[in-house]
Amino acid sequence: MKHLLLLLLFSCTNTVTPEKNIIQKVSATAEKDFYEELSDAALALTNDNVIYDSKYYTIPYPNGDVPKGKGVCTDVLIRAYRTLGTDLQQEVHKDMKKNFSLYPKTWGLKKTDTNIDHRRVPNLQVFFTRHGQVKPITRKPVDYKPGDIVTWKLPSGVPHIGLVVNKKSVQGNGYQVVHNIGAGQVLEDCLFGYTITGHYRYKK
Repeated sequence: MKHLLLLLLFSCTNTVTPEKNIIQKVSATAEKDFYEELSDAALALTNDNVIYDSKYYTIPYPNGDVPKGKGVCTDVLIRAYRTLGTDLQQEVHKDMKKNFSLYPKTWGLKKTDTNIDHRRVPNLQVFFTRHGQVKPITRKPVDYKPGDIVTWKLPSGVPHIGLVVNKKSVQGNGYQVVHNIGAGQVLEDCLFGYTITGHYRYKK
């Protein structure tokens, strides 16, 4: 009888119920905030085989995307955010429609274009400035966190954009970025490789 009681006591104190397993899984998921999940989404994009293609495409609206396997730097942001339920195509379009005069006129547009507006770096810079957090532009790696958006001016003068992710730089005092500068959606240690023109954090 004594052995039976000890066996029952041991079983009760060491049993993990299905409910407890579920709670543990939910707690582990809850530990990641939006920006950590955004970082994960961007890193996942590096598994896709994407060819750099800057052609104009007619795409659906909302939640439109260029053909699978193609894209430019802005499509990295668009696809990462869409994974988390934020459609930058729709968000940028809504803001541009109400505030068209605040956006660049570099391309000679007289009205919004849902096919391309959100895929242009200068437009995203205006949008993130208006609806996100504008962070300091510094040369300090510690100022750039996973989930941060960075824009650059390339040596050619072309604007560029990428996302800081949770992968340490080679020096170990900062983070790498996921971007598409011509070789597809890749992870690269190039945060300070070009002239930084913008530093943002955005959550709808």
